[in-house]
Amino acid sequence: MRKLLVTGGAGFIGSNFIHYLLNQYDDVDIINLDKLTYAGNLANLKDVERHPHYQFVKGDICDKKLVDELMPEVQIVVNFAAESHVDRSIGSPDDFIKTDVFGAFVLLETARKNRIEKFIQISTDEVYGSIQDGSFTENDPLMPSSPYSASKAGADRLAFSYYVTYKLPVIVTRCSNNFGPYQYPEKLIPLFVTNAIEDKKLPIYGDGMNVRDWIFVDDHCRAIDFLMDNGEVGETYNIGAGNEKTNLFITDLILKHLEKSDELKTFVPDRLGHDRRYSVDCTKIRKLGWQPKYDFEDAIIETVLWYKRNADWWKQIKSGEYLEYYKQQYQTA
Repeated sequence: MRKLLVTGGAGFIGSNFIHYLLNQYDDVDIINLDKLTYAGNLANLKDVERHPHYQFVKGDICDKKLVDELMPEVQIVVNFAAESHVDRSIGSPDDFIKTDVFGAFVLLETARKNRIEKFIQISTDEVYGSIQDGSFTENDPLMPSSPYSASKAGADRLAFSYYVTYKLPVIVTRCSNNFGPYQYPEKLIPLFVTNAIEDKKLPIYGDGMNVRDWIFVDDHCRAIDFLMDNGEVGETYNIGAGNEKTNLFITDLILKHLEKSDELKTFVPDRLGHDRRYSVDCTKIRKLGWQPKYDFEDAIIETVLWYKRNADWWKQIKSGEYLEYYKQQYQTA
C-alpha cells in the first residue's frame, strides 16, 4: 500500500491528481493537506470525501507542528501547495514567498527527518522566464519574471539542495499551462469559458499574442504518477504536450465551441512583467516512456462541456470573493 501526503490537494491540479490516483489504484492511501485559501475548494473532491483510502486535513504547510504529525504516516510527498496566480503575486508577493518557499522548506525538512521515500516538488515552466525561439531544457538557467515564478524557482532550488546535502530523494517537475475541470476561474481558459457562457466580456491582455504550451490536466497527473515510479531522484523533468497556442487563438477557439460572438473579445492593458512565450523541451521524460494521451482539440471540447455542465460549481465561486477581485483587475475593460 502506497501512502501519500498530497499538499494543496483541494486545488485544481491537486484535486485532479487525487481523482486520478483513486481511480487508477486500489493500493493507495492519500492524506490531502490543504489550507483552503480562495482557490482550495472541497467541492472539487465531494465525490471522494468518504472514500476509504482518502483523508482530508485542513491546515497550512507552514505549520511545522501539523506537518510533523502527518509526515510519519506517509511514504511519498507530492507538493502542489502554492500561491499560483501571477496577477495576485504582483499585488501581494509576501504571501507567495511565505507559502511557496517557507512552506516548501517545512515539508522538506520534515520529510528529511522522517526519511521519506520520495518527495515530488511540483514546479512550473514559468521559472525559466520567456523565450523567443526554441525550448528550455532542464539544464537552462532560471530567469523568473514575477514574484510567483521567483518563489517557485526558490522552492525548486531548495528542494534540490536537500537532495545534494541530505540525500533526500527529491524529483522536481516543471509543467506547462494546465487546463481542465475544477480550474479556478481566474485563469485564462476557465475565465473565458465561464464569461462566454454568461455573455460577458473576455479581457485579453495586450495584443493577445502571448504563447503558452497547453496540457490537459489528466496528462499532467499521469506524468507525475509515471515519475514517482520511473523518475530518477535528484533530477528535474519538464512536462508539456507540445500545444503552443496564442491567447488569442485560445479565445477564438472557446468562442467557436460555445457559438458566441467575437464581440465578447475586449483588449485590456497588458499585465506587468507579462512573459511573451513559454516553451519547454520534454525529451527527457519522453525518453523514459511517457507521452501525452489527449488530443488538444478534444480536451478543449471536454473542458468546455464540463464547465457548461457544472455551472453551479463556478457560479458560486464567481459570485463571491473572486467577483470583487475580478472587477478590480478588469475595471478598465
